[in-house]
Amino acid sequence: MIQRNFIYRFLHNEKLKHKLYVIIFESDTPAGKAFDVALIICILLSIVLAIVESLQGLPTWLAGPFVICEFLFTGFFTFEYLTRIYCSPHPRKYILSFFGIVDLLATLPLYLAFFIPNARYLLVVRAFRIIRVFRIFKLFNFWTEGERLLDSLRESSKKIAVFFLFVVILVISIGTLMYMIEGNRPGSQFDNIPNSIYWACVTMTTVGYGDITPVTPLGKFLSACVMLIGYTIIAVPTGIVSVSMIKEYKKLQDLECPNCHKKGHEENAVFCKYCGHKLKEK
Repeated sequence: MIQRNFIYRFLHNEKLKHKLYVIIFESDTPAGKAFDVALIICILLSIVLAIVESLQGLPTWLAGPFVICEFLFTGFFTFEYLTRIYCSPHPRKYILSFFGIVDLLATLPLYLAFFIPNARYLLVVRAFRIIRVFRIFKLFNFWTEGERLLDSLRESSKKIAVFFLFVVILVISIGTLMYMIEGNRPGSQFDNIPNSIYWACVTMTTVGYGDITPVTPLGKFLSACVMLIGYTIIAVPTGIVSVSMIKEYKKLQDLECPNCHKKGHEENAVFCKYCGHKLKEK
C-alpha cells in the first residue's frame, strides 16, 4: 500500500515534472543549457565509440571497456527518454514527434544486439540527435532559410525531374555508343552495355574512378566530350533552384503595405512594420 502511494505521488508530482521539463526541454536556463551540452557530448562520444570499435586489429583488452561504455551510454539515453515522457505535458505527442522517434531509436540498437548481431552499430543513428544544437545555440533563426530552400526545391521539382530524365536518356545513349566503339576490341572493358552505361555515369558526373577506360582514339574523343558535357550539366540544377529562390526573395521584397505603400517587410509578416496596417499580398 505504501509503495503504491509512493508510485502514485511520483507519477503525479507536477512540481517535479515542471523542474525536469525546464531542464530537459528548454535551454534558456543554465541548467537546461548544461544538460543539452552534456547530452550532445555523450552522443558524440557514443558515436566515436561505435566507429572505433568497428576497426580491425584493436587490442583485445579494449573489448571490456567498450562494452561497459556502451551500456552506460545506452542506460543514460534510456533514462533520458523515459524522463522526457514522464515530464512532457503531452507524452503521446512527444513519442510520435520527430525528436521522440529519434530518441527512441537512439536507445534501441544495444537492446536489439541481443537478438540481431551487429545491430549495435546502428548507434550512429544518435547523430540525428545533434540537431538539438540548433535549439541550444539559438540557430533556429536559420530554419526559415532552410524552409525557403525546400520551397524552391518543391517549386522546381518538375523541372529537375525532366532534367534528370534527360540525363538518364543521355547516359544510356552515350554508354551504348561507347559499347559500339570499344566493345568489339579483344579484352575490352566495355564488354556489355551496362558496363558502358556505368562508365558514362562515372565520367559524366566527373567522378572518374578510372576502372574502365577507352583505348581507341574515337573512344578517347567521346570520353573527353562526355567530361565536358558533365561540367555543363552539373550547373543546370543549381541554376533551376537559384531562379526559384530569387523569385521567392523578389516576392518578399515586392510585398507592399496597402496603407503606406512601403516595402521591405520580413518573411511571414502579417502587419506592416511601419504603420501597423494588416498586409495583403497583391
